[in-house]
Amino acid sequence: MTEKQHIYPEDAVLAAPLSGYTDLPYRRSLRRQGCFYCFTEMVDAASIAYSNSGSEELLTRGEDEEFLAVQLVGGDPELLRTAVESINQRNFDVLDFNLGCPVPKVAKKHAGAALGRDVEKALECFGLIAQCSRFPVTAKIRILDENDPEPTLQLVRGLAALGARAITVHGRVMSKFYSGKVFSDIIGACAAAVPHVQIIANGGIMSYHDAQELRRSSGCSAVMVARGMMGNPWIFREIAEGDDFVPPSVEQWAEEMTQHIEEMCQYYGDERGVTIARKQLLDYLRGRGFGGESKNRASLVSNLSEFYQVRDWLLERGPAESYFYNQPRERRLRP
Repeated sequence: MTEKQHIYPEDAVLAAPLSGYTDLPYRRSLRRQGCFYCFTEMVDAASIAYSNSGSEELLTRGEDEEFLAVQLVGGDPELLRTAVESINQRNFDVLDFNLGCPVPKVAKKHAGAALGRDVEKALECFGLIAQCSRFPVTAKIRILDENDPEPTLQLVRGLAALGARAITVHGRVMSKFYSGKVFSDIIGACAAAVPHVQIIANGGIMSYHDAQELRRSSGCSAVMVARGMMGNPWIFREIAEGDDFVPPSVEQWAEEMTQHIEEMCQYYGDERGVTIARKQLLDYLRGRGFGGESKNRASLVSNLSEFYQVRDWLLERGPAESYFYNQPRERRLRP
């Protein structure tokens, strides 16, 4: 495969599929701040195969979404086959297979990162998906060993041989979840092992400078942002604009937060939308100079009217004065 056949531009910044987060309203918030390459939330193959009602919300694509990838997780070949056949009836640009999710409820099903550690079975499942899918197929994995790159390279070479168009590599092992050192040298070794397949570097990107450092240390120009975009959709503009990035003002922050929550209520209904959005509200507050009372109020909102009251209260109080002088770059607001 030549460089021109890559799915993503070499300097692409992708938004990771985050379970419980990257629904349609969340993606629209990211897109308003410059993100183009978005994924659905991770969707369980069994949920699709058994036509569970919740899977429909996860798979919905907005008419305004120019690009959307779907991410599938599972470890049962027959359920994966059925799920892919169902996905084929929809409109996506990429089908991604999750071999990196470390959470226990996924691992206990021998899926996600647990399946990724079983290289033979992982490749069996991926091969079946690649054979059945009408969309380009990619994979998201974790490194398998911090000291020895070979197990990870074995998985990457196998995925490439089975037709993976791109592979996102999270530079931490399963047991480290989302903390600790990102082994970018192993990500770089993956890129060297399969030069015809695009390797996307993932792990620890909380700011423009983090993205630049991961690009430099891994040799991969395409990167994926995950936790760094939680409550901070502006990270995509920040990475694109670099040192020229101008952080949002407090008013712009409140405007984006409001539009995000309103769209969640339109999508899920007022009461359910606000209930789901509480964690989003706390993400918008985190690291931005709002104290415990602000977070307590945000965690108790139960409808849109109460959200507006809390928002107006937050705007009236504003972040602590010291925040504007001491805040980290990745959570910055302007007075």
